[in-house]
Amino acid sequence: MNTQAHLIEITPEATGTRLDAFLASRLNEISRTRVQRAIEDGDVLVNDRAVKASYRLKTGDRIEIDLPEPPPLDLLPEAIPLKILYEDSDLLVVDKPARLVVHPGAGIESGTLANALAYHFNRLSGAAGRIRPGIVHRIDKETSGLLVVAKNDVSHEKLSDQFRDRQVFKMYLALVYGHPAKARGDIEARIGRNPRNRTRMAVVSGGAGRAAYTSYEVAERFQEFSLLKVQIKTGRTHQIRVHLAHINHPVVADFVYGRGRENSVRAPAARQKIKSLGRHFLHSAQLAFTHPRTGERLEFASELPPELRSFIENL
Repeated sequence: MNTQAHLIEITPEATGTRLDAFLASRLNEISRTRVQRAIEDGDVLVNDRAVKASYRLKTGDRIEIDLPEPPPLDLLPEAIPLKILYEDSDLLVVDKPARLVVHPGAGIESGTLANALAYHFNRLSGAAGRIRPGIVHRIDKETSGLLVVAKNDVSHEKLSDQFRDRQVFKMYLALVYGHPAKARGDIEARIGRNPRNRTRMAVVSGGAGRAAYTSYEVAERFQEFSLLKVQIKTGRTHQIRVHLAHINHPVVADFVYGRGRENSVRAPAARQKIKSLGRHFLHSAQLAFTHPRTGERLEFASELPPELRSFIENL
């Protein structure tokens, strides 16, 4: 991932200035909104700690900034097939396949869900910007499953409010290595940028990062794996993968947060299938929210895609 790295030491004349205001004025090529998002995502550290955008600077503070390169300004419509489970005048629900990136970003300008949406739909919400038409929330590239897309700004705002207020139900299916000690469990651990590898997330301590809450229930146990139903109350980057790795049960075939764990699998055939799966075993299986205009509660389900279903059957 290409990044823009900055290291700034605060001098007396900047003392008392808000962090976001200082960075927006100092980094002319970056908007204040983008600065605030970077602070929330943990891409900005003050004295090696994540702080709020409202933090007041002190003389001698050391600011480390590691921002992804800005995405392209224009979105190219592309005739990428989409699986639409529901559509009306306000929104649509998409069943995203694995390996499809949700929207353009650093080093990715085409071949995304956003490019497909721009091709298939004349009007979508612009609340998230021109390169994210209708995008209310995201799931990782290798994660498959359900996403809601807003067709207008009013719907986008109301749906975003539901996500922020934790009124949206999301259930994922995750196959993990090993067997959790408890049939049900909650994980409360703050997530921020990995200080040793800024392209990854990690569980952080001492007030750094952002609060994150995950709960899981064991749906089925196999000889060396467990299938979990996972719910998240917050939507931090890579949250499920980071939290499950944190409790020593990383997602199967997650070679970012569970690299090397596949070598502990005793069955040679299973090890080979993990290496050839081509994605991690995480699927957004259920999604429920309140319709932003009618107030009706909508519920959707997505079955495991063929490659994951086949993997389970072979176990």
